Amino acid sequence: MDDVTAITQVILKERQGRDRGWFEQEASCFHPRSRVHITWFDGPGDEFVELSRASYAEGIRPSHRLAPPVVHHKGDRAVAEVPAEISVIQDFGGVDAYIIAYTRLLYRVERLNGSWMISALDCIYERNTVVPVVHGSSPTIDPELLARFRRPFMYLGYHLHQAGRQIRDDLYGDDQPGPVNALYEAAFSWLGSHDGGPFPELAHVSSSSD
Repeated sequence: MDDVTAITQVILKERQGRDRGWFEQEASCFHPRSRVHITWFDGPGDEFVELSRASYAEGIRPSHRLAPPVVHHKGDRAVAEVPAEISVIQDFGGVDAYIIAYTRLLYRVERLNGSWMISALDCIYERNTVVPVVHGSSPTIDPELLARFRRPFMYLGYHLHQAGRQIRDDLYGDDQPGPVNALYEAAFSWLGSHDGGPFPELAHVSSSSD
């Protein structure tokens, strides 16, 4: 198997494991010093897998639809961008609805002992929407609460808040191009680094800073 195919497969297997509840498969895709940064979590990959396992057991089971990854590969490191549609059926404002987020998943992948593994996963939020399962039904939405969340993930943030989860505000979104551009620069700088050290920590910028 060539490197680009192997890199693509580890990315696809990580998302497949997340969706299907195959958490041992998902865990095997993460580098021992990996990090994940999404709406509800920012921390080590292994912790992300265990919290995902608990969430799945509670019945929260998102579905990911992925476009083909674009892989930039150099030596034992790679950066891959994957356009993704993330959806979950939940009660939203009193009706069953699909909460759909359109995103770009940015992976940093490293070869460790001959195997490609995920070192970092960041999500860039583009836009989101809510689609009632039953046509014609309308959710009840608190406009003041909705206004607290940034546009690229406002419905997702609203839902997570209603579910009792804390929503991060330092997320990457197309409404804040400065932090997004810095994320890409940091990723490609890491790709070109051969010092063998960990990827550089990124300074997450809040919505008030851009």
